[in-house]
Amino acid sequence: MDNTVRIVVDAMGGDRAPRVVVEGAVLAAKEYDHKIILVGDTRKIEKFLRFCDYPKDKLSIEHASQKVDMGEAAAVSIRKKRDSSIAVGLNLLKEKKADVFISAGNTGAVVAASAIKLRLLDGVERPGIAIVFPTLNEPTLLIDAGANIDTRPLHLYQYAVMGSEYSKYILGNQRPTVGLLNIGEEESKGTGLIKSARDILEKSDLNFIGNVEARDIYTGKVNVVVCEGFIGNVVLKVTEGFAVVYTELLKRELKRRFLPRIGAVLSIPAYRAIKKKIDYSEYGGAPLMGVDGAVIISHGASNAKAIKNAVRVAGEYVKHRVNDRIIEKLKANAKIVEGICSEKSK
Repeated sequence: MDNTVRIVVDAMGGDRAPRVVVEGAVLAAKEYDHKIILVGDTRKIEKFLRFCDYPKDKLSIEHASQKVDMGEAAAVSIRKKRDSSIAVGLNLLKEKKADVFISAGNTGAVVAASAIKLRLLDGVERPGIAIVFPTLNEPTLLIDAGANIDTRPLHLYQYAVMGSEYSKYILGNQRPTVGLLNIGEEESKGTGLIKSARDILEKSDLNFIGNVEARDIYTGKVNVVVCEGFIGNVVLKVTEGFAVVYTELLKRELKRRFLPRIGAVLSIPAYRAIKKKIDYSEYGGAPLMGVDGAVIISHGASNAKAIKNAVRVAGEYVKHRVNDRIIEKLKANAKIVEGICSEKSK
């Protein structure tokens, strides 16, 4: 039986596509034993491929005549651009001609098209984007980072299940701890949504430790942080902004005085180690969890290294059958969750 993973990569998605995407796909083809299909304008893809040395049997092209721009409305792109690289790539996944789809393009378009074309996993009502955050300890997974802003308690429970299974099989945490993002650890704090979700999580068989605060994301107190998409996206954007400002302020201060510059030179190995730990390109991309197919969303600013690592993560996701694990876990807790929801509806 052939265990090769067939990975579709959106060659037209990202700030520096298709050049960077092609470079990343070539690196992945050399390092991993997967079949990679680049989707996009064949002429533009071949323009960069002709200068690359790569295993021809591992990398192919699927033509798509259209591209979804980064600022384009998701609904419009799905309706009007049916031959876009996103649409064509997801169709390959839907038709079982591929096992996973990767895109650094328009996130809204990828989420919307995935939900429509692939549908949702059995037992899942809303998809969620899972983001890996570097911490003082092991990486923390946050879900949802913006796929769904109209959240109900049951959705947060489902996010917890999906995040736990990803943390277990991809990040290597045998019994992941789960925390619910709140304004305080006390049970009395939080909105009705948070309190209702907490009731479900406490009675499930997940390793739920209670409420956690935003600072706990970075200390590594918990393996999985669950939140609604609006809040999760704010956390993500604040983190990205702070990282840029902190780096720039550090550079300015080091340039102002001679002695700090000498110290900076001596500390280069430490700086490089820290940079690697917090570098998003090391984590590859964010899985769109809950859709009936494996979809990885990469950062729009992804470099070749990030695309290569997205291919690595995609292969692991498929080989560990993460979606099957999620379905099994949801079924195992179905009666408990139904009972809790029925009590609250009375």
